[in-house]
Amino acid sequence: MTPSHSWSRTRRETLTLLTALGTLAGAALTGAAPAGAATGTGTRTGTGTSIASGVVYRQYDLRAGAGVTRVHVLAVDLTDTRVRLGLLYPGKVASRAPLSQQATAQKAVAGINGDFYNITEAQHPGVVATGASVGPAIANGKVLKAAVPTGQRFGPQLPPGTDTDDVLGVSGDGRARLDSLALTGTVTTLGRRLPLRGLNQYALAENSIGAYTSDWGGVSRARATCGTDTDRAAPCATRTYEVTVKRGRVVSGSAGPGSGAIAAGVTVLVGREAGAQRLRTLAVGQRVSVRYDLTAASRRAYRFALGGYPVLTGGKPLPGLDTRTSAVRTAAGIANGGQRVLLFAVDGAPAYRRGLTIAEVAATLKSLGATEGFSLDGGGSSTLVTRAPGAARVSVRNHPSDGTERAVPNGIGVFTR
Repeated sequence: MTPSHSWSRTRRETLTLLTALGTLAGAALTGAAPAGAATGTGTRTGTGTSIASGVVYRQYDLRAGAGVTRVHVLAVDLTDTRVRLGLLYPGKVASRAPLSQQATAQKAVAGINGDFYNITEAQHPGVVATGASVGPAIANGKVLKAAVPTGQRFGPQLPPGTDTDDVLGVSGDGRARLDSLALTGTVTTLGRRLPLRGLNQYALAENSIGAYTSDWGGVSRARATCGTDTDRAAPCATRTYEVTVKRGRVVSGSAGPGSGAIAAGVTVLVGREAGAQRLRTLAVGQRVSVRYDLTAASRRAYRFALGGYPVLTGGKPLPGLDTRTSAVRTAAGIANGGQRVLLFAVDGAPAYRRGLTIAEVAATLKSLGATEGFSLDGGGSSTLVTRAPGAARVSVRNHPSDGTERAVPNGIGVFTR
């Protein structure tokens, strides 16, 4: 899915689409059941199916440019003190699992799939795809990873002006926001401070040093040294070096990135080009301090965040959104000043999988009341799950376009007390 950089829809066509979507969305949210309304287990209300306190699920059909498509929407009321959003993930950054498995394991009542991720490495023979996500990730206030360089991202090309640092998150005041999270970090030794340019990332910037912790997992770190800052498919670097730091001291060095689980309290530093040369100067036994954090553009602290890219800000679609390529999509909308979140997935059943364009996703989120919209991974990854009251496991509510659930690196989970 590669967005174009110009709007082809006329103003009249755009207004017609917004009016149609608004009518359908209004029916869905005010009690008139649209075509294909949900009949799932749960408490039926005038606005859908109540999954839990503050969480309502609805599905409905809408007519888009490519034809009728079915959408699934979870409305989450963050003013309800019994509900919160959090990161779903398999426990390691470089790992994937079906969303239903992640949600059930973490006892979520609902959720959708999340960020784009490194799914294949056909351009780098012998290099293993990591399964790690593109953007930053924070779980329960803990920083898990930073974003890959923009030129190294995996997935559809970003519209102009967006970045892989973009996140949707919930800050300390309990409100959902769109923001960006940049890595700040240093490797300090013998009075020297070396810049840290990566944290548990599947790709590092040229000439840089990245840190890998126990949160990464056991997947090979070789992918991190492949590609360039402008071309992720470029060959892997030939000058690399890896250093293992335990209890603040260098315990080993290696000419190339390794693999295997990293023990708690251990940090592995991977360098490429000039970064590799700097790491080669570190001797076994030498003291090393590694510090890092993710700094928000807004300077807020986040307890949960994951990557994607904005499609709607201040109630207006971003310029340059694709108006031609219809596909199965996943997205999230923010309404009521961050007090309400809409988790949105297009159905992938054969009858509906023509889907929506990114521009139509933005318009649909706006019609549902969102002022901010965020695109997440789509296609075969699009999955929305809910758990019926009293059930031990969640159920998949949409039809994944692969015919079965795809393993994904993370998602947005809905949790209740």
